[in-house]
Amino acid sequence: MAREPRLICASEALAEGGRGERFALASQDGRAQQCFAVRHGGVVRAFVNRCPHLGTELDWQPGEFFEESGLYLVCSTHGAIFEPRTGFCVAGPCRGASLEPLEVRETNGQVVLANDEAAPAPKRTSDSP
Repeated sequence: MAREPRLICASEALAEGGRGERFALASQDGRAQQCFAVRHGGVVRAFVNRCPHLGTELDWQPGEFFEESGLYLVCSTHGAIFEPRTGFCVAGPCRGASLEPLEVRETNGQVVLANDEAAPAPKRTSDSP
């Protein structure tokens, strides 16, 4: 039987390029895995809150994931820069790696987690935007 989608936050809580919403989900070993959701390009995106470089959380203050312009996600530890649409690292020590995406959707003014498992990291090709 399929599980009910899990509420992350109200849609209005995520402003374009603004503060993100932190949440936790259980990892395969049963420990809490920190995650976050942000809005970019009018779409809510969610990722596991772990930089592929050293495994540290990205936000420099709770919920602060974007750099000053609100165009890119940034790791507070070593400044790695990620595309918010895909989680792909475009600059920094983990260039070419990706954040672990989570499947989310907006329904009836709410952001929900579609399932409690991380999605496969996107494959990036030379023609990808």
